Amino acid sequence: MSPTVPPLAAKLGGLKSSAIRDLLKLTARAEVISLAGGLPDAELMPRERIAAAAEVALRGPGCLQYTESPGWAPLRDVLAERESARLGRRVPIDEVFVTHGSQQALSLLAEVLLDPGALVVVEDPAYVGALQVFRAAGARIVAVPLDGEGMRVDVLRELLARGERPAVVHTVSNFHNPGGVTMSTARRRELAELAAAQGFWVIEDDPYGELWFDRPAPEPVATHSPNVIRLSSASKILSPSLRVGWMVAPDAVCRAVELLKQGADLCGSALTQQIAADLLADRDWLTTHVDHVRGVYGERAKALVHAVRTGFGDRVVCTDAAGGMFVWADFTDGTDTQLLLPRALEAGVAYVPGAAFAVENGYRNSMRMCFTTSEAAVLEEAIDRLATAHAG
Repeated sequence: MSPTVPPLAAKLGGLKSSAIRDLLKLTARAEVISLAGGLPDAELMPRERIAAAAEVALRGPGCLQYTESPGWAPLRDVLAERESARLGRRVPIDEVFVTHGSQQALSLLAEVLLDPGALVVVEDPAYVGALQVFRAAGARIVAVPLDGEGMRVDVLRELLARGERPAVVHTVSNFHNPGGVTMSTARRRELAELAAAQGFWVIEDDPYGELWFDRPAPEPVATHSPNVIRLSSASKILSPSLRVGWMVAPDAVCRAVELLKQGADLCGSALTQQIAADLLADRDWLTTHVDHVRGVYGERAKALVHAVRTGFGDRVVCTDAAGGMFVWADFTDGTDTQLLLPRALEAGVAYVPGAAFAVENGYRNSMRMCFTTSEAAVLEEAIDRLATAHAG
């Protein structure tokens, strides 16, 4: 008699794998120039400086032991100082919580802030990692569109006027993934005012804010309201493998997250947190390092945008890429980017179709391209290949 196989949780029925992660399996061939990933350039990661910090950390016994669930205290001190400067107010250490990358912070916050069926408002197109988290939490998701100034806060205001009461509004405020745009200062203030007046949480997801090219990003949404929980990460400026993210949130939220983190993984890595603290506290070195990364990414972004506009003319409209890692492009001639993708792969180039970021349906004529991991000449070749596939 065959054994009866126990069932999995019912909530898994509504989840699907990230289309981006699935696509990366198809782009592993060396001959394919991939604009599909969302990875920082490993060649720009400070390998020697990380090794030196690791050597210093390993001289003491604490880096090999469990650490506190909210994060290694000296790292939280460093982060509190950095975030205080960014927010223009003193951030106490009790309001800083270190997580296993900012994605874990998002996941833990979903458990803390959302009951099944609670309303979450996201941007459209949406950050896929946020959609996965909120769907797993059983949330009801409503999307509001983006334009050149970020989230359409006027559309959010209309939702509220119709009686919708979100528990959470999620925004990637700086150099949006995938949309490439940055929320204006006026909209940041308006969003914060709405959160305070209507009593909902804003999760300001900001992994790209330090990767500006021409001018710094506006002050964070969290500057304007205590109802804003701010997430950030060392992954884009140092290395993803450190798995050091953090959130700045009211003490009550941090303590609730602490309870859940204890059940998830007890604590993060004392070793990588000590390494991150060393690097983040070294202000002069860090400024020089991040300036270099900005310069390289800025040149690559301009090369990609120029190649798209030169190669496609008015058949494609794309963002300017003032920072971050991505360019969002829309075909104006009706091209379906999902149907184009197989031909593009045959021509040796990959991108992510816009439909991967749609909350329901849409963006069939759109695509996201990442410029961080290829030099300018390679990006130009990628767009030449894309033009060949499009013409075919």
